[in-house]
Amino acid sequence: MYALVDAVSYYASCEKVFDPSIRNKPVVVLTNNDGCICAVCPIARRLGVPKFKPYFQIKHFLAKHNVVIRSSNYELYADLSDKMMNVISRFCDNQYVYSIDESFLQFKNYNKLITDWHEYGHTIRKAVWRETRLPVGVGFGTTPTLAKAANHAAKKLSGYDGVAVINDDKSRKEVLSRMTVTDVWGIGSRSGKRLNTLGINTAWELANQSPKVMRKQFSVVVERTINELNGVACLNWEDIKQPKKEIFSTRSFGERVTNYHALKAALTTHGSTVARKVRNQQSLIKRLLIFAASSPHDDNYFNKSVIYEFPIATDNTLKIANAISTVMTDVFINGVNYYRCGVGAIQLQDSKFQQHDLFTVNTDDPELMNCYDVINNRYGNATVEVASAGQVHKWNMRREFLSPSYTSKWHDIPKIIC
Repeated sequence: MYALVDAVSYYASCEKVFDPSIRNKPVVVLTNNDGCICAVCPIARRLGVPKFKPYFQIKHFLAKHNVVIRSSNYELYADLSDKMMNVISRFCDNQYVYSIDESFLQFKNYNKLITDWHEYGHTIRKAVWRETRLPVGVGFGTTPTLAKAANHAAKKLSGYDGVAVINDDKSRKEVLSRMTVTDVWGIGSRSGKRLNTLGINTAWELANQSPKVMRKQFSVVVERTINELNGVACLNWEDIKQPKKEIFSTRSFGERVTNYHALKAALTTHGSTVARKVRNQQSLIKRLLIFAASSPHDDNYFNKSVIYEFPIATDNTLKIANAISTVMTDVFINGVNYYRCGVGAIQLQDSKFQQHDLFTVNTDDPELMNCYDVINNRYGNATVEVASAGQVHKWNMRREFLSPSYTSKWHDIPKIIC
């Protein structure tokens, strides 16, 4: 048996954890630079607040209904995610954190111990709420795809109370018949439109197709999805945990950048972020993409990207910073009002199978990078930085509605007055 535990409107729910005064109010969270709405709590959703709508277009509507606005507080969300995942991990013998608010669970030795999966799901929900004050939905299924479908039912279909179980044909048909084909994990909008033209509109209709025929018309992914919907496990843990093939860190500036050193600091910070993510999945960077651009709405639009290839694949932050310094003369042009920049690892290698160079000594210094990560994980990102990243980030994104970092900054720790 598998399970998927997923937080409800995660970003918005995080904002309510340390601020009980807004728990019964509509709350929305904005994207980078307070651009669009990226999270809508259930109360705000009932008011008809749409996701991914530019904030300035519905500012007056939100004010009219007294909707609480928050900027994205990534430090808070990451810390609460760690706490939530630690709680969830106690209820299974194998866990995979799929995203910041989703976690797959696998129960190899629990089948004989658990007699009521529905009740067990509520036990998980109560524990997460008691220890983190985050609402979650729990879906159980005999395959990861069915667990994902059950989680969808638990959170979005009427008749479910935050927990859904798909463990027989009756429950499988009941849930899949009420899901559109694009609600199925692994079926995107493009594939969904093609399936719709074939008269396949629901997840149940997809489950009743021939896997081999659908593979010829679509792909092996659709074949596996159909098998999984019929209770045949095709995805093993390694498939779900497959590392990313590319890793990017990009962002628009809160205010235009015209200074060489400010642009270099921004790119170096993005490079540090990419290096950290690469080390987390035990990969190495062979090719690095560095780019910077003005706004496409400017009269003289400027967009420059440079690819830097390392002689030996690396995950060392210092080497990435040096690579950025090397290409800065190509990226920076005087007179350009830079609006956006970023760094991407576009060719990755597994660190376990690195091909070394007989004539070039590897100077990655993994002990230093480990120390670098340990300090930043314990005391917060950017506690230790590369000097070229700078200390004052005038180019930081705009966050006018930012809530305190209750769990990661000493001066923001909640104060309780008895």
